[in-house]
Amino acid sequence: MLSRSALFASRQRFPAASQATANSFSLSKRFLSDDMRGRIDKAVQAHEVLVFMKGSKEAPQCGFSRAVVQILNGERVKYSTVNVLADEEVRNGIKEYSSWPTIPQVYVKGEFVGGCDILVKMQKDGDLTKLLKEKGLIQE
Repeated sequence: MLSRSALFASRQRFPAASQATANSFSLSKRFLSDDMRGRIDKAVQAHEVLVFMKGSKEAPQCGFSRAVVQILNGERVKYSTVNVLADEEVRNGIKEYSSWPTIPQVYVKGEFVGGCDILVKMQKDGDLTKLLKEKGLIQE
């Protein structure tokens, strides 16, 4: 086992190698191919409300996805879902597409709204109902 002083001494002797190693960890892998970006764009534009989630609205596969389903069902809005568990490329690509690290992700009229935490807050504040009314997706 290296002593603390030996560890710091080796770092001082090879500063460029240490910096290169640190930089390699900060680079992120690109998951979103041009083809996948096009597929996601097409899906988002084709549905007035679309949820990328784990499972389906009939059978959510995680608590956050279930919460989003319950919120949208409570709003009585029509929506479609994409099961990200069925396709690893979609699961990783959607995170890059939206620059949002978590799933589920909700899109309304082609615009990213947020994930579960955002929808919960919007519902509590009345902002979700307001947004859906403004977009003509629910009636007064």
